[in-house]
Amino acid sequence: MDRIIEILKDIKEDVDFENRTDLIDAGVLDSFDILQIISALNDEYDISIPASEIVPKNFNSAAALYAMVQRLKEE
Repeated sequence: MDRIIEILKDIKEDVDFENRTDLIDAGVLDSFDILQIISALNDEYDISIPASEIVPKNFNSAAALYAMVQRLKEE
């Protein structure tokens, strides 16, 4: 989880990723940020995030991103 927060801070450093749970809903992250996150997670964890996983609930918080990565690593 700490590594995901580091990745997020590299993309957008002025956000409290530890506590925010509305990153998409509140417009904190835009589509370009999402593309950067997907690319960074794919590289870092050697996974491929399918289009079906690119939904707001998976990107609204660091915890949701972590859960998605764990799911994809198991597949």
